[in-house]
Amino acid sequence: MYHQITSNKRKSVIVVVGFLALWLLAGFVIGEIGTASTEGAIVGTVVLGLLGIGAALYAYYLGASTVLSAMGAHEADPRQYQQLYNIVQTLAIGDGLPMPKVYVIDDPSPNAFATGRDPQHAAVTATTGLLQMMNREELEGVLSHEMSHIKNYDVRLLLVVTTMIGLAAIISSIFWRGALRMNFRGRNSGQAMLVIFAIGIIFTLIAFLVGPLMQLALSRDRESLADVSGVELTRNPVGLINALKKIAANDKPPEKFNHAVAAMCIDNPEEHHGSFFSRLFETHPPIEERIATLEKIASVQQT
Repeated sequence: MYHQITSNKRKSVIVVVGFLALWLLAGFVIGEIGTASTEGAIVGTVVLGLLGIGAALYAYYLGASTVLSAMGAHEADPRQYQQLYNIVQTLAIGDGLPMPKVYVIDDPSPNAFATGRDPQHAAVTATTGLLQMMNREELEGVLSHEMSHIKNYDVRLLLVVTTMIGLAAIISSIFWRGALRMNFRGRNSGQAMLVIFAIGIIFTLIAFLVGPLMQLALSRDRESLADVSGVELTRNPVGLINALKKIAANDKPPEKFNHAVAAMCIDNPEEHHGSFFSRLFETHPPIEERIATLEKIASVQQT
């Protein structure tokens, strides 16, 4: 377990450095295209490098609040959601973790995720659909999975990737909209158009190809480990097994959802309700495989 925590901390640094390198390369290419000179390429590299550093700092310090806001999460009232609070509190004590903040999303689709930069600044979020569908044992299984993500520092790793993918998507969207609205005229209109389109293409590739591929590389083993770690915490694989079966049978994708946050959820809805293209970037092992692994653990406990 400690090896996994150390590995995730190291991967977080590698991911940030990798993204910065990518943004530096993007700045160099855009500067070269815009000015056709070495000086312009250097200026582009510096500008995009500073933007990349800003994005990394934003992801680290404000990424969690951005994700929660984007998903429409609101802090749960302890009196209204007493069972949810009690389970999270019990699991936090059992795992030796600080009590995370607890959020709820008003959505009929059963799902949950954890986010934050470390256990001291973490949040656990559940949909109202999950709370309505699961009994206490099953809800405990789901939340133990999410608490394991916090303990293993998976939340920091995915937060950085998710936020930087989201920022790249915003940048590409802004420039594509600008390209469609701008009226390119004048002597330098050709260069301006090339720069706009280069920025749009590069950040679109980061947001919809490079980022998802990084999520794919980072996520699959992490989900399986969180399943097993959660069972170690509760000593009860049955709860998570039954919860995953209910989630697998669900045919209601979330109303508020974007591909960047998919890897954070206990169930990636795009892999069940998305297109063929989205399934090429599956961040979770198939639920059937996860259930089979947990059933093996349950059978060993019974012998």
